[in-house]
Amino acid sequence: MQRERWGNRVVFLLAAIGSAAGLGNAWRFPYITYKYGGGAFLIPYFVALLTAGIPLLILEFSIGQKNQLGAPSALGKIRKNFQAIGWWTTLTAFFIVAYYVGVMGWIWNYIWGSFTVAWGSDAATFFTEKVLQVSEGPGTLGGFSLPVLIGVVLTWIAIYFILRRGTKSVGKVIWVTVLLPIVLLVILLFRAVTLPGAIEGINFYLQPDFSQIFHLDVWIAAYSQIFFTLSIAMGIMIAYASYMPKDTDIVNNALITVFANSGVSFLAGFTVFGILGYMAKTQGVPIAELATEGPGLAFIAYPEAINMLPGGPVIAGFFGVIFFLTLLMLGIDSAFSLVESNIAAFADKWQLNKQKTTVTVIIVLFLASLLFTTRGGLHWLDIMDYYLNHYALLLGGLLQCLAIGWFYRPEKLREYFNPISDFQVGRWWNVMVKWVIPLVVLFLLGNNFYRNVFVAPYGGYESKYLWLGGWGLLLLMAVLSIIFAAIKDKSLNSVDSKKANL
Repeated sequence: MQRERWGNRVVFLLAAIGSAAGLGNAWRFPYITYKYGGGAFLIPYFVALLTAGIPLLILEFSIGQKNQLGAPSALGKIRKNFQAIGWWTTLTAFFIVAYYVGVMGWIWNYIWGSFTVAWGSDAATFFTEKVLQVSEGPGTLGGFSLPVLIGVVLTWIAIYFILRRGTKSVGKVIWVTVLLPIVLLVILLFRAVTLPGAIEGINFYLQPDFSQIFHLDVWIAAYSQIFFTLSIAMGIMIAYASYMPKDTDIVNNALITVFANSGVSFLAGFTVFGILGYMAKTQGVPIAELATEGPGLAFIAYPEAINMLPGGPVIAGFFGVIFFLTLLMLGIDSAFSLVESNIAAFADKWQLNKQKTTVTVIIVLFLASLLFTTRGGLHWLDIMDYYLNHYALLLGGLLQCLAIGWFYRPEKLREYFNPISDFQVGRWWNVMVKWVIPLVVLFLLGNNFYRNVFVAPYGGYESKYLWLGGWGLLLLMAVLSIIFAAIKDKSLNSVDSKKANL
């Protein structure tokens, strides 16, 4: 069976950048930059980028491109048992996209609501009571929130049409979904910097506090951000790279993807804090009171800021549409790339028809995502998001580094990608993969575990819900990874599993 191909290298890069640049670029990066020293945070951020982000992305591009297979089968070519690592990363993507589309469902409601500025003067109430209709806790699902359910259905329909013809249909869509949000962010930035107080907001965002870089939490935040933002350890970049010819430049592609992703983050930060600066000046409150992370920024603080824009409801609605359309475009690329990770994994292992596999995976994921359209969905989203990002992603990255660093010589992989790349990577890459990244990730995992088990349970939830949606979910993923890896497959039948055949 002939493997799919991206139309050209630019299309591949757009797909990789689109996957990496997601909602976290708009609502997580600006907040942690401000929180952990402003401009000074860029020092640990770029150290983490150079020592973890770039090496890991090169590793994943190399594994996928050389083996021409999705994550489980590609890693299985190192050692058959390492298929389980690939399945772990693939299942991480599966459960992340199951709740990620829930957030996409919220965005559809805000795009529609922007035409009438539906959130009115109380954006918080609109978000929690009108859109989410939040229940009292994870133990009370409370039926479906119809607005979110409709938004999720629209999202899955969009994902199906984007993926139905594989790289051909994706290659056409990403020209819009990757480039349009950048254009829209520039429009929002231009509007922001022309408002009173915007420059103060941007200065507040980037004002360096170099004393912060001596604090351990800042370095933890920097390395965590790199894992969160680059779509690594989810099988995505391995799958995407497998659709490229074996002799395509790897190092250059990794550098372009990494720095383009960072550029989107910086652009979003200027835009967000420009608007917050205006909002602070208008309300006469400190900017620190308005700066928040995650959904609170996008669905409460920003709509409130939009209400204050000069020009009345028409202007507010116009910029509301632009902002939430930007979020939709940023989110949809990440969403369908997470789905593609699963499609490639199942289709490659059992040599299945790609289109039928796409339909099946989307149906299963749609059913799984229904949990996050209930009134209790926000609570389950919060729990699963925390455990998948703070444990599953980190563990996937750690296992990949151990597989390459200790069981398949990193020098051997470097001998593959250097000759086909414009930029030559030195032996420092071997050291990063074998020693630095594993040690950093082990520290991050240990720190997370200590805080959750010995300091305080995450989010103040009852332990039974954390076991069900957190620790229990991780255990389920481990069991499924081992089972899927043990099932006989077609893609590795001709491979001597005792040898590293990359």
